[in-house]
Amino acid sequence: MATPSTTAPEPTGLDRFAVRICESLASLLDQPLENLILERPRQESLGEFALPCFRFVEKGGNPAALAKRLAKEMEVDSVQANAVGPFLNFRVDASALAGAILADAPSPHYGGGHRTGTILVEFSSPNIAKPMHVGHLRSTLIGATLARLGDLLGHNVIRINHLGDWGSQFGKLVAGWNLWGDETKLEANPIGHLLDIYVRFHKEEKELGLAAAAKKAFQELESGENNATRMLWQRFTELSLGEFQKTYDRLGTSFDFVRGESWYENQLEPLLSWLEEAGILETSEGATIINLESQGLDVPCLVRTAHGTTLYATRDLAAARSRWQEFQFDAALYVVGSEQNLHFRQFPAALKLAGCDWADRIEHVPFGLIRLLEGTLSTREGRVLTLAEVLDRAVDLAGNIIQEKNPELANRDAVAEQVGIGAVVFHDLKHQRQKEVVFDWKEVLSFEGDTGPYLQYTHARCCSILRKANRPAPDTAGINPELLADSRELMVAIGRFPQVVRETFDKREPALLAQYLLRLAGVANGFYRDRRVLGAGKGLEDARLCAMDLIRRTLNSGLGLLGVPSPEEM
Repeated sequence: MATPSTTAPEPTGLDRFAVRICESLASLLDQPLENLILERPRQESLGEFALPCFRFVEKGGNPAALAKRLAKEMEVDSVQANAVGPFLNFRVDASALAGAILADAPSPHYGGGHRTGTILVEFSSPNIAKPMHVGHLRSTLIGATLARLGDLLGHNVIRINHLGDWGSQFGKLVAGWNLWGDETKLEANPIGHLLDIYVRFHKEEKELGLAAAAKKAFQELESGENNATRMLWQRFTELSLGEFQKTYDRLGTSFDFVRGESWYENQLEPLLSWLEEAGILETSEGATIINLESQGLDVPCLVRTAHGTTLYATRDLAAARSRWQEFQFDAALYVVGSEQNLHFRQFPAALKLAGCDWADRIEHVPFGLIRLLEGTLSTREGRVLTLAEVLDRAVDLAGNIIQEKNPELANRDAVAEQVGIGAVVFHDLKHQRQKEVVFDWKEVLSFEGDTGPYLQYTHARCCSILRKANRPAPDTAGINPELLADSRELMVAIGRFPQVVRETFDKREPALLAQYLLRLAGVANGFYRDRRVLGAGKGLEDARLCAMDLIRRTLNSGLGLLGVPSPEEM
């Protein structure tokens, strides 16, 4: 889906040079700027940008000849153009590049933009009366990252937590509570006790013939009356929200609206009436459906069962319609697992069939599931690894490692919390969004290699060097860029940050930012390994201290976008 309209931001970092290059190319090729998309050369030694010339020659033309001609004709200040076969590569002057980074990267808004548009992000969305387990991690982290990126780029971002607090499962839970509920256990461990009841219900449902009791309980819940069933549901909801908030606080995640499916309860009948007036409802074996064959889908959208109860699709239709009326969004991102792909084809198609031209603004952001080494997570079968357990174990391990490596650290517990949470968060986000993730404790909690703790240590190392200087980081405005001309690789890495921010958001792929930060950290570690910073001589020391500060700032910004804390000591 196309990103909503933007106003052109002031280019920063490497973008400064990309804009000049594209303007020159537009003139030489007589092409609109939007047709000129620069790529990265396959080899960094070839430069910072590349233009494939294939697309600008007519059939039978010679792209290599075009690349050579453009290389001769282009004149862009501080940029050298070279033809390599059918590619036109661009290399920025090292001193000019360092000057651009020194001017731009110190800004707290570095990487940001001036985009407009309202972006709604629905994410996390756990189920009431069940613990948040490791399976909820991906939606929570991916959604929160996209929301932060949208904020930085200038969008009006609306964060929504669409709680699973409605549906037939609550009839099952109430029926199970009526048989096995224990007030003492509920008070001691509310979510744990409710989960035990839910698992037991599914184990004994057929043997005890519990289906009718569950169906009756859900019908009572949907009746709208303030009966015993609804009072139980409200109580379970309040207990669950309290537990969820503890996890969200640890992950640094917040929402503008926490609205369960029940929030749209009074909109369900008006929705069905509206769909009826649109002439798209049909009856099939007593149930109410929307035939989607005209939209290319063979499977109809079921909106009311033969027993008169609504479904997940009904409530999502009502929610989308309500959100459009309230927010007039430019894009609505639903960060939900790929197992719901059919559902996210069905309900926007139903809205489109009903005449909603804004249905095309609904975008499913799918992701691969997390599974344990022993198999897929299943609440019904009781095979659950709670998110609280994951975070606690990660923090405990981090604390043990910190105690071993730095026993004198004054704020060990606080740093352990940051490192443990960072390990879990980064492990999830470094994987490509749509790939399945196998949750292996050894890999998740590794503190070596491509991990969150490695990035956090690089940040802390920068902070340590700056502290040892025993003075504020020098003002970048007074630094001679030529003193950092030998640090080209580092300047390029920092200069790519604005581009990575855009690509990560536009492709809805946090792994792009995660992998960028790993590359930046590698370059940064090489920089202060190979160069003396403190004691390098007045002018050179100032320049390199500025470089250390820019590394620190960029890492801090990037980690913050992912939701990974940036400790100053480890």
